[in-house]
Amino acid sequence: MREGSLEAPIRHPLDWQNPEFYDEAKLDDELRRVFDICHGCRRCFNLCDSFPRLFDLIDESKTGELDSVGSEGFKPVVDACTLCDLCFMTKCPYVPPHEFNLDFPHLMLRYRAVEAKKNETSFVDRQLAKTDRNAKFIQPVAPIANWATSTSNTFARGLLEKVTGLDARAELPTYAPSPLTSQARATTPEINKDAPGYGRKAVIYATCFNNYNDPDVGLAARAVLAKNGVETEVVHPACCGMPMLEQGKIAEVAKAAKTVADALLPWIEKGYDVIALVPSCSLMMKFEWPLIVPEDKNVKTLAQATFDISEYIVDIAKKNGLAPGMQPVGGGVTLHIACHSRAQNMGQKATEMLKLLPEADVNVVERCSGHGGAWGFKKGNFDIAMKVGKPVARQTAQAGKAFVTSECPLAGVHIAQGVDALGGDKPKPQLVKHPIQIFARSYGIEV
Repeated sequence: MREGSLEAPIRHPLDWQNPEFYDEAKLDDELRRVFDICHGCRRCFNLCDSFPRLFDLIDESKTGELDSVGSEGFKPVVDACTLCDLCFMTKCPYVPPHEFNLDFPHLMLRYRAVEAKKNETSFVDRQLAKTDRNAKFIQPVAPIANWATSTSNTFARGLLEKVTGLDARAELPTYAPSPLTSQARATTPEINKDAPGYGRKAVIYATCFNNYNDPDVGLAARAVLAKNGVETEVVHPACCGMPMLEQGKIAEVAKAAKTVADALLPWIEKGYDVIALVPSCSLMMKFEWPLIVPEDKNVKTLAQATFDISEYIVDIAKKNGLAPGMQPVGGGVTLHIACHSRAQNMGQKATEMLKLLPEADVNVVERCSGHGGAWGFKKGNFDIAMKVGKPVARQTAQAGKAFVTSECPLAGVHIAQGVDALGGDKPKPQLVKHPIQIFARSYGIEV
């Protein structure tokens, strides 16, 4: 038996339809097997808060070993996991094909699936995860909702904190008055027929975040693609299900996978590539969905046709070449590489993309922002999220660049909030929601 694995990590399909997946005694045995390996290794101590909680739990037990730890102590460890996958992708030497067969994030997912099956997920959390439904309800009153959820509205945010458990200090996403899909139908950018990439076609999966919260990212992506000769359409059949995955509702994720894959298959058959605007969503489409519904041919086809937006721009540059006309973006950019981009094992595509700009000045931060999806919004987690993200905020502040951006829409806002919390007299970088908007600026495109 070797100490660690030198092979590339692989993942097994989730056996979530097997009754043994929900057997609590078998789950506890597997938790103890994996936690004991983690206890003896501890390479992940500086990732999310799951591992410090686990190691403290063991170290403070009677024997200092897992044998004197009660299973009731495992829940805080599970609750701190944000499913970022970085332990699996970047730290753990015991992931498959190693014989230890350790997949920490999917084990945490299994625990949550057991909780969900027992209806132990809170009512509020279940409602917050219904992103499409919530957005359709809120969007007609977006200005009022944005006013009510602003951190400056201390009364409304205090009330919201009591009702929902969302920390009053956390910057929440705002809502746009109309969805990206509607805006895309209203305005079609002119396709540059002289671009080297002319003839390519792509359907943009809007994602619930960019469809309802920040359409400007999608409009910037579409404009950049048109400049480079790419014909685009924008669709949003349904949410990718990541919020449901975080709660262990695997059957609902499977349903979303089938819905989106069935809707996008006709586009793929017509020769369109598929682009996702949020790394979490492209991760779901490329990797998580095929592990949840491994026999679904449409899901497999979609996984093979899907690109992250930064990945797609780099693909155009390498295979066709980019359209001329880019100008330097003065002041430099601090770029945060999103965890779910790293988990796709495709390299730093956002870095590659921004380094295509003339006189590129890019400071790369490849470290967890601390936010962890919906986890970082919650009271009791926000302070930990700020603590975990403080090194990223510090690096961003010290870099002295004019702009800061992240592929993850929640991480970018969290980093900007962390920079503000540091204080100091140095000018704060301007937050740009996505690197594709920096790219658009270089072309003179303002969205």
